[in-house]
Amino acid sequence: MDLQLNRMDYLQVGVTSQKTMKLLPASGRRATQKVVIGDQDGIVTCFGIKKSEAVPVFKTLPGQKISRLELGGALGTVQEKIFVAAGSEVRGFTKRGKQFLSFETNLTESIKAMHISGSDLFLCASYIYNHYCDCKDQHYYLSGDKISDVICLPVEKLERITPILACQDRVLRALQGSELLYEVEVPGAPSVLTLNDGNGGESGEEILYGTSDGKIGLIQITKNLPVPKWEIFNEKKRGGVLCIDNFDILGDGVKDLLIGRDDGSVEVYGYDSANEPVLHFEHALTESITSIQGGCVGKDGYDEIVLATYSGWVTGLTTEPVYKEAGPGEDIKISQEMQNKIASLRSELEQLQFKVLQERERYQQSSQSSTAVSAVPVFSVNDKFTLNRDDASYSLILEVQMAIDNVLIQSDVPVDLLDVDKNSAIVSFSNCDTETNGNFLLATYRCQANTTWMELKLRSIEGQYGTLQAYITPRIQPKACQIRQYQIKPLSLHQRTHVIDESRPMNTLSLTGQFSFAEIHSWVVFCLPEVPEKTPVGENITFYFQNTFLDTQLECSYRKGEGIFKSDNISTISILKDVLSKEATKRKINLNISYDITEESVGHTLKMIHPKLEYQLLLAKKVHLIDALKELQIHEGNTDFLIPEYRAILEDAEKLQEEYKKQPAHLERLYGMITDLFIDKFKFKGTNVKTKVPLLLEILDNYDQAALMKFFDTA
Repeated sequence: MDLQLNRMDYLQVGVTSQKTMKLLPASGRRATQKVVIGDQDGIVTCFGIKKSEAVPVFKTLPGQKISRLELGGALGTVQEKIFVAAGSEVRGFTKRGKQFLSFETNLTESIKAMHISGSDLFLCASYIYNHYCDCKDQHYYLSGDKISDVICLPVEKLERITPILACQDRVLRALQGSELLYEVEVPGAPSVLTLNDGNGGESGEEILYGTSDGKIGLIQITKNLPVPKWEIFNEKKRGGVLCIDNFDILGDGVKDLLIGRDDGSVEVYGYDSANEPVLHFEHALTESITSIQGGCVGKDGYDEIVLATYSGWVTGLTTEPVYKEAGPGEDIKISQEMQNKIASLRSELEQLQFKVLQERERYQQSSQSSTAVSAVPVFSVNDKFTLNRDDASYSLILEVQMAIDNVLIQSDVPVDLLDVDKNSAIVSFSNCDTETNGNFLLATYRCQANTTWMELKLRSIEGQYGTLQAYITPRIQPKACQIRQYQIKPLSLHQRTHVIDESRPMNTLSLTGQFSFAEIHSWVVFCLPEVPEKTPVGENITFYFQNTFLDTQLECSYRKGEGIFKSDNISTISILKDVLSKEATKRKINLNISYDITEESVGHTLKMIHPKLEYQLLLAKKVHLIDALKELQIHEGNTDFLIPEYRAILEDAEKLQEEYKKQPAHLERLYGMITDLFIDKFKFKGTNVKTKVPLLLEILDNYDQAALMKFFDTA
């Protein structure tokens, strides 16, 4: 089904957070809906559209940053009361803008997520969930990891209160009162939850979730166990999901799935006969979509998708045709309404240009006076630093409310910058004097005009840890810069998982000593990504990890005075031993370290590396042949004389070169990992084999799996 939607920009407010825009239900005969939006300046704005112009209904005074906006009302009635969460307070407004509620929750942290169902209020800070009924505290739960979102199954359908928390450790937690009912594992860190069809589907138990790595799923939360329905994997490598809504934009009588992502992608999924989602429409904006709603805002009778973006734009993708098609020999006549709008915009633009000139002159005069005070302009930066499981690389997303001029990347650890298709910035590298200033990377990205969003990709080396810094300079006067820091951890390519393969040969590292549970937890946080900073509740904890590059695994179990770490990769154990010893020494804590090394684990790790190494060697060989084959093709005039293998290389030349370019130093990384494995194997035996490394590299250059295995066994 072909869906034609046209873009209309309605209004710009301040910078917005996730899920802070809603459409009020249509009232009376007038079918168009009002838009209500909260921004980070603390202002709630409500407006409607009349003759393509935004007409304000009400606007509140500035205050604390608004982190969530929800609609509510008594169960079974029209949900048109507006509730906003700002700091630790929840405020309620009528649709006319009159404040009727100011509830101070006394939470120690700011509210991050909110859901409203009748007189029940569900709030979450970073780790804490609270349930209030008529503003009275009912239930409380402390989550094991950070909470991204909260939702409650419809009480009017199920006659029971079942809140669901979306947590960063790739788990949905279903609660009953203050107790955990059960946990549901999902394929990524869930970032947003919504009820299917807006009411939980036929059963009232269906919830849709979106993950920070771009996956979408539908799951049924029954009383006893979860029932997964379907999942959409992020094959096109789109951004993370920030908002979801259900609305029949296709007009087929079935509510469609509307998705907004952090890279500006908007998607519409319909459903086939088997109730599986099918993509019908996609559109790309240049900044992240913080809220998405389906409804009728611009013109009566024309449905649309209303979006709120990070920088505060409220934009509609409407079914209303913007241009009238002219027949043969006909001229398109611009309507009087459109002519008036163009004249109004020109007048507004002239006024703004005049105002800018006036302010610039005033600033120049004040900056040159003897009493001049330098004022640093304030601007918001939205950033995300995440590990991608698919290609074992880190993705750094930077978004600024105004155009970015340049971004300087500085790192005191070796990292490889990878190519990103979406990135149009021009990159230049500076020479680094590692010994003098400790820099391993200095790269400057110069952005094209009006770039407010950019993505960088990089790959780190396990065992080498430090800090990556981004210096972000937007196009504003006077020039100002913000610095963001990101930790590259010792085991940076490891990602949390929920299960591991117990049958693999495992090496064990055991620690005992006079350390507290909080101290050993802080060491694990220092070593590994995706571990909650808050010390877990209870006396002991177990975390499982998988190496995204090699697929090896790690199990961490620890408590006060004892830590046990198991991995099928000796190098992982070696890194942990070195880093944990160093951290304990810093705090003057004596550690008793013992280890149990399994010989078979080395062969097992080499077998896991083998397919990757073989593929990269073959890719490098093919790429090196391309130029010679092209010369032969030009000389002979065709490729008929070539064997099929060489013809295939020529046909796929562009694809092969692109893949090779996207994976710089991939082969060197694999060589490095095999070398580390070789050194670490003998290090635990008390033997230094660094003199034999050149011989190992010679074997790798003429790679043969059997010869490599033999070298490891006999060296």
